[in-house]
Amino acid sequence: MPKNQPPDRSQGRAKRVEREGNDMVASGANASERVVLIVEDERDLSDLLEYNLRSSGYRTICAHTGSDGLAKARAHGPDLVLLDLMLPELPGTEVAKQIRADKTIGQVPIIMLTAKGDEVDQVVGLAVGADDYVTKPFSMKVLLARIDAVFRRSQQGRRTSEQVLRLGGVALDLETHEATLEGETIPFTLTEFRLLSALIEADGKVLSRTKLMSHAMGPGVTVTERTIDVHITSIRRKMGRWGRQIKTVRGVGYRAVHELAPA
Repeated sequence: MPKNQPPDRSQGRAKRVEREGNDMVASGANASERVVLIVEDERDLSDLLEYNLRSSGYRTICAHTGSDGLAKARAHGPDLVLLDLMLPELPGTEVAKQIRADKTIGQVPIIMLTAKGDEVDQVVGLAVGADDYVTKPFSMKVLLARIDAVFRRSQQGRRTSEQVLRLGGVALDLETHEATLEGETIPFTLTEFRLLSALIEADGKVLSRTKLMSHAMGPGVTVTERTIDVHITSIRRKMGRWGRQIKTVRGVGYRAVHELAPA
């Protein structure tokens, strides 16, 4: 290196990123052909995410605006979407809403990325259909672990059995991971599907919010009680009149009953 040439700091950062990313390759060994859509307007962060995801075995697609992210989600049908909340052209909340309303890609897991850490922002993100929520700045190892956890939950749901769980007019097919309401498809998120599955399988027993979140998101994921309440509210709404079969047990959690209570 010439004497007067300043050191290339980007190389140092790249090496640090490479080390962090390579540490995760083993855990992402099953990623194979899974495609992750990154919708993030900060180019440096987008590049960092893309580098680490590819190092962990995932294929990636990037978009830097909300409208472009939505278009690429529809065009490519990714296996997971990393979605920033604050985006130009179309906010992340609206992108999530439109993805969930799309019959073709409505089941894709969404992890929301945002600099906002207030509970109200977390609740808003989950209310529009996000399966998980990670605030900036975050550890890349933690984010990759959360992505792996979402995929594991999805695989577990598909492998569980050929059993169809029923609650009133709602049916959950654990093999295809599809939900129907009196024959019509219900756009449950992955987290909502697993929460309702846990409640039905409990066969009338009360499940605490902690136990429900463990069923839905796995151990080690810290959320507030309000997070569970938001998911349950969304599940009830999507179940229509059958939503009344999910009962709140004050101070404890929730349970599913198999008889429809009088209106």
